[in-house]
Order: sequence, then C-alpha cells, then structure tokens
Amino acid sequence: MTPNPITGTVLDDIIAGVIEDMDARKAITPLSRMQQLAADVSPARDAHAALVGGRDNPDGVGIIAEVKRASPSAGPLANIGSPADLAAQYATGGASAISVLTEQRRFNGSLADFDAVRARVDIPLLRKDFTVDEYQIYETRAHDADIVLLIVAALDDAQLRDYLALTHELGMHALVETHTVEEIERAAAVDASIVGVNVRNLKTLEVDTSHYGTLADRLPDSVIRIAESGVKEASDVAMYAAQGADAVLVGEALVRHGEPTQAITDFRQASRS
Repeated sequence: MTPNPITGTVLDDIIAGVIEDMDARKAITPLSRMQQLAADVSPARDAHAALVGGRDNPDGVGIIAEVKRASPSAGPLANIGSPADLAAQYATGGASAISVLTEQRRFNGSLADFDAVRARVDIPLLRKDFTVDEYQIYETRAHDADIVLLIVAALDDAQLRDYLALTHELGMHALVETHTVEEIERAAAVDASIVGVNVRNLKTLEVDTSHYGTLADRLPDSVIRIAESGVKEASDVAMYAAQGADAVLVGEALVRHGEPTQAITDFRQASRS
C-alpha cells in the first residue's frame, strides 16, 4: 500500500478543513441517513458517454466548464450572483459537463451552489471537492451528482480502490486526478476510466502546461484523458487537444470571461485545428 503522501502542504491544510466541515455535516445528517438519501435519487447521467470520443469529435474536444468563485492561488475570481445562470450559459455553449466547486474555505464554494446548478441543467455534473471519506461519495450522489473527484495525491491505494468501487456501485463515474508519473501508475492500477492530468503542483500551486503531454502519454488508449489547469485562452485548449486530451477542464478563464457561452464555442473550435 502506498502511504498517503500529504505532509505539511497546501493540500494538507485544505483537507484538514474539509474533514472538519464534513464532520459538522455528519452531525446533522449521519452516514446511515445519507446512504438512504443517495439511494432515493434518480440514476446518474452517463458522464463517460458525454466525454468519450473528444479527440475524434468533429465539434472539438469536450469542455468541463467550472463554476468557481475563488482559488487558493488566485484568491477571489468572480462575483457569481447566480451559479444556475452561469451553468445555463455553459450548457448553451456546448459544455460536455459542468464542475461545481463545493469546498468552502479556500474556494468559497458550497453544496447550495451545486444544488442550484443541478436544478437548472440536465448535463453531467462533477462535484469538485476533496474526497477523503466515503460519506462524501454518498453525499455527492444524494445531491444528484454524476461525477466524483478522486485526487490520487489525497488517497492511499486502498482508499482509491474502495472509493472508486463505491462510486461505480452508486452509478456514478469518477474523475481520477493525477499530477505525477507515480500517480498515473496508481490510477491505471485501479482501472480508472476517466483520468485527469492536473498540471498544477498541489504543493506549490505553480502551473506548468508542458507536463500534460509527458504524463498523458503514459495512460492506456482506452482511458478518457482530461487536461486540467493552465487554460487562459483558446490556444491553450488547442494545445491540450493536440496532445491527445479528450476534454479540458476550464474554470478561471470562463468565470472571468464576459461571454462564457461564446468562450466555450471558441475553445471547441480552436481544438479542431
């Protein structure tokens, strides 16, 4: 078993807060009740089908458009008055899926934001948070999410395997996020079918887009490849597409764009060239 590699990093601090906030929610809604709520929700939408074939899609790679209010590296990003309205613009622009930040301390997100988006759009939704307990997976399904984020750097091998299995048991898919060659190998070892390569170093928060191609080339051809971080303009999406990305997750560039619907259209068009 690979030990949990988190030691005194930004990620370590974020997860400490995530656990504290989760424990507060558990005190209100215990695991047994959350499991019942998860079982009562309509079946999850097929995120795999929504994202597959991006490299061969004549309309360009898929875009996972993110509702993101703030980040540890950039601070406040945008005053999002209505997450639902923003998500509707993303859907109109042709987003394959929408990601909603729910971590509250560093990203100023919430499950209320997620619920507002879910009520407005019917495409696959990713709950973007730091999953470190099975409770969060049931909670994610209970809020009618379709995709769970599993960050390899935050989990040991047993957790990664068990949480991925639970995600599938609940009918959802997981975006398994990696940052290094070792994490790519660990994702492959549990047969992750949707793998994100995040070019942001979670220890320093620095971004290096040149890492994407090197890491993604180590993934099996059968895996859906998601490029994460580093997108500022359409040319960045085109770069990731040229390196084999099936979809690109974009947050900051969209929430700061005055016309997010047009931005998504432009991103997809750029990825075709």
